[in-house]
Amino acid sequence: QLQLVQSGGGLVQPGGSLRLSCAASGGTKAVDYYAVGWFREAPGKEREGIACITGGEGVTEYKDSVKGRFTVSRDNAKNTVYLQIVSLEPEDTAIYYCAAFGCAFETRWYATWGQGTQVTVSS
Repeated sequence: QLQLVQSGGGLVQPGGSLRLSCAASGGTKAVDYYAVGWFREAPGKEREGIACITGGEGVTEYKDSVKGRFTVSRDNAKNTVYLQIVSLEPEDTAIYYCAAFGCAFETRWYATWGQGTQVTVSS
Protein backbone atom coordinates (compact mmCIF):
# COMPACT_ATOMS: atom_id res chain seq x y z
CA GLN A 1 0.00 0.00 0.00
CA LEU A 2 1.29 3.44 -0.88
CA GLN A 3 2.90 5.47 1.89
CA LEU A 4 4.15 9.04 1.72
CA VAL A 5 6.93 10.17 4.05
CA GLN A 6 7.70 13.86 4.30
CA SER A 7 10.77 15.80 5.36
CA GLY A 8 12.39 19.19 4.92
CA GLY A 9 10.37 21.48 7.13
CA GLY A 10 11.76 23.72 9.81
CA LEU A 11 12.23 27.24 11.09
CA VAL A 12 13.40 29.79 8.55
CA GLN A 13 13.70 33.56 8.44
CA PRO A 14 11.62 35.65 6.05
CA GLY A 15 13.14 35.59 2.60
CA GLY A 16 14.67 32.18 3.14
CA SER A 17 14.17 28.98 1.21
CA LEU A 18 13.20 25.40 1.93
CA ARG A 19 12.82 22.24 -0.07
CA LEU A 20 10.17 19.86 1.16
CA SER A 21 10.35 16.20 0.19
CA CYS A 22 7.60 13.64 -0.26
CA ALA A 23 8.99 10.15 -0.68
CA ALA A 24 6.68 7.42 -1.92
CA SER A 25 6.99 3.73 -1.18
CA GLY A 26 4.84 0.65 -1.49
CA GLY A 27 2.82 1.88 -4.42
CA THR A 28 1.92 -0.06 -7.50
CA LYS A 29 3.36 2.60 -9.79
CA ALA A 30 6.56 4.60 -9.90
CA VAL A 31 6.42 8.22 -8.84
CA ASP A 32 6.37 9.41 -12.44
CA TYR A 33 2.86 7.98 -12.68
CA TYR A 34 1.62 9.60 -9.49
CA ALA A 35 -0.33 12.80 -9.43
CA VAL A 36 0.69 14.46 -6.17
CA GLY A 37 -0.82 17.46 -4.48
CA TRP A 38 0.64 19.82 -1.91
CA PHE A 39 -1.49 21.35 0.81
CA ARG A 40 -0.92 23.56 3.80
CA GLU A 41 -2.82 24.12 7.00
CA ALA A 42 -2.17 27.36 8.84
CA PRO A 43 -3.21 27.76 12.48
CA GLY A 44 -6.95 28.24 12.73
CA LYS A 45 -7.49 27.77 9.01
CA GLU A 46 -8.69 24.91 6.86
CA ARG A 47 -6.32 22.82 4.83
CA GLU A 48 -5.85 24.39 1.41
CA GLY A 49 -4.38 23.09 -1.80
CA ILE A 50 -1.44 25.11 -3.08
CA ALA A 51 0.26 23.10 -5.82
CA CYS A 52 0.29 19.79 -7.64
CA ILE A 53 2.04 17.78 -10.29
CA THR A 54 0.23 15.43 -12.64
CA GLY A 55 1.19 11.91 -13.55
CA GLY A 56 2.53 11.16 -16.98
CA GLU A 57 3.89 14.35 -18.45
CA GLY A 58 4.15 16.00 -15.05
CA VAL A 59 2.32 19.26 -15.60
CA THR A 60 2.45 21.50 -12.55
CA GLU A 61 -0.26 23.79 -11.26
CA TYR A 62 -0.15 26.43 -8.54
CA LYS A 63 -2.51 28.47 -6.50
CA ASP A 64 -2.19 32.15 -7.34
CA SER A 65 -0.98 33.01 -3.85
CA VAL A 66 2.16 30.88 -4.22
CA LYS A 67 2.81 31.04 -7.95
CA GLY A 68 6.31 32.26 -8.71
CA ARG A 69 7.71 31.23 -5.32
CA PHE A 70 6.72 27.56 -5.07
CA THR A 71 7.97 24.95 -7.53
CA VAL A 72 6.96 21.30 -7.68
CA SER A 73 9.30 18.75 -9.20
CA ARG A 74 9.97 15.04 -9.02
CA ASP A 75 12.91 12.68 -9.08
CA ASN A 76 11.72 9.41 -10.54
CA ALA A 77 14.84 7.51 -9.48
CA LYS A 78 14.19 8.44 -5.86
CA ASN A 79 10.40 8.08 -6.01
CA THR A 80 10.23 11.54 -4.51
CA VAL A 81 8.25 14.68 -5.21
CA TYR A 82 9.63 18.01 -4.04
CA LEU A 83 8.23 21.38 -3.19
CA GLN A 84 10.86 24.10 -3.49
CA ILE A 85 9.91 27.30 -1.74
CA VAL A 86 11.78 30.59 -2.07
CA SER A 87 11.18 34.05 -0.62
CA LEU A 88 9.33 32.64 2.34
CA GLU A 89 6.95 34.95 4.14
CA PRO A 90 5.44 34.75 7.63
CA GLU A 91 2.10 34.05 5.96
CA ASP A 92 3.57 30.79 4.66
CA THR A 93 3.76 29.40 8.20
CA ALA A 94 1.74 26.19 8.21
CA ILE A 95 1.88 22.44 8.30
CA TYR A 96 2.57 21.26 4.78
CA TYR A 97 1.19 17.98 3.46
CA CYS A 98 1.65 15.99 0.31
CA ALA A 99 -1.09 13.71 -0.90
CA ALA A 100 -1.91 11.24 -3.64
CA PHE A 101 -3.45 10.74 -6.11
CA GLY A 102 -4.64 13.75 -8.02
CA CYS A 103 -3.85 17.23 -9.20
CA ALA A 104 -6.50 19.28 -7.50
CA PHE A 105 -6.80 21.77 -4.70
CA GLU A 106 -9.53 19.92 -2.81
CA THR A 107 -8.83 17.46 0.00
CA ARG A 108 -11.66 15.14 -1.01
CA TRP A 109 -9.72 13.99 -4.07
CA TYR A 110 -6.95 12.41 -2.01
CA ALA A 111 -6.89 9.07 -0.19
CA THR A 112 -3.23 8.90 0.90
CA TRP A 113 -1.50 11.64 2.89
CA GLY A 114 1.96 12.28 4.19
CA GLN A 115 2.39 12.91 7.88
CA GLY A 116 2.89 16.63 7.41
CA THR A 117 5.88 18.83 8.13
CA GLN A 118 5.90 22.15 9.96
CA VAL A 119 7.20 25.24 8.20
CA THR A 120 7.64 28.25 10.45
CA VAL A 121 8.72 31.58 8.97
CA SER A 122 9.81 34.01 11.64
CA SER A 123 12.59 36.45 12.36
